[in-house]
Amino acid sequence: MYRKFTSPYIFTGYNLLPEGHVLITDGKGVIADIVSVNEAGDGIEYLEGILSPGFINAHCHLELSHLKGRIPEKIGLVEFVFKIITERYFAEAEILSAIEIAEAEMLQNGIVAVGDICNTIDTITQKTKQQLYYHNFIEVTGFVPAGAQTRFDAALETYHHFSKVAQPPTTNHQTTTSIVPHAPYSVSPELFQLINTHSGNNLLTIHNQETIAEEQFFRERSGDFLKLYEKLNVDISFFKASGKSSLQSWWPNFTKGQSLILVHDVTTTIADIEFIHRPTTNHQPPTYFCLCPNANLYITNQLPDVNMLINEQCNIILGTDSLASNHHLSILEEMKTLQQHYSTISIETMLQWATSNGAKALQMDDTLGSFEKGKKPGIVLIEGILNTQLTTYSSSKKVL
Repeated sequence: MYRKFTSPYIFTGYNLLPEGHVLITDGKGVIADIVSVNEAGDGIEYLEGILSPGFINAHCHLELSHLKGRIPEKIGLVEFVFKIITERYFAEAEILSAIEIAEAEMLQNGIVAVGDICNTIDTITQKTKQQLYYHNFIEVTGFVPAGAQTRFDAALETYHHFSKVAQPPTTNHQTTTSIVPHAPYSVSPELFQLINTHSGNNLLTIHNQETIAEEQFFRERSGDFLKLYEKLNVDISFFKASGKSSLQSWWPNFTKGQSLILVHDVTTTIADIEFIHRPTTNHQPPTYFCLCPNANLYITNQLPDVNMLINEQCNIILGTDSLASNHHLSILEEMKTLQQHYSTISIETMLQWATSNGAKALQMDDTLGSFEKGKKPGIVLIEGILNTQLTTYSSSKKVL
């Protein structure tokens, strides 16, 4: 039993096809072919909008879903981090209910896979339902060198719990769990070393250059992060500024050719990109820049220089961050915000970030991200399109 879909536009994961094409899947959603209307025969389902592979949410904190609306907007990253640390603890039933609702929102909006940050095991119950693909990034923090091994051991215990959680069927990728650093300002060199050498840690992510205060901390040992550690009663008298940007300070900690997802990138510069791409004797790791524009506006009201990242030919992907810093878990809403602030970026480009690029970043492109024969990427319909541009009324929904 085959299903046949057509619409004014079909996005393959790489490019937009004009009207006159038909997407064919088997009964389970596995892609069989894309053919012309004249070749497709009877039984074609016509949908108005753009048909796209399922979206990849490359950065999320599903376990923070219970904090939706509880943290004020535009309070700055340091105050936001302090509130997450001190106000995230709620009754287990409330946390689990919010997680379930948040995952349902992602499913409805057409998200098929998530790069999810995990500090606890709170999301395991929901993930065992196998409704979405997940790469679980087990996040570890610890800026005081003496506590590195203890912090890593705790993360390792969480890692083993998530390693037992099965993915949905029909995927061949093997690594679904990594131990990763939270951010440059919250991980000691000793802890970076333990992460770097952990067996199987071939896909890593890090919150990168999210605010100017992060740059001040590493360049000058000044700024609001000094106040954060004072409020947390953490002695950082040992810390000495590198005199370099945040990215250039932490980047040398990874020496194993790991694939890296850099999240936020608000203050990333051309000099940082050139630093990443400089010739080295080490294997050059695949690097992805994950944009979460709605979270950036929510927390600091600042956005990254997306046009610079495009001009420098960076691999760009999209994420939602958490409901603590966003009103939705919707990749389409992220694209709408990007279009509003960067009007020259085409919907075709953004859809590639949201699909095939994201699938490659999470190492799930054997199954997801594009309409290629044998894959099962899911099908999303984007409605409310005007001349291939998103509008205020644009919405996305899962078709298959």
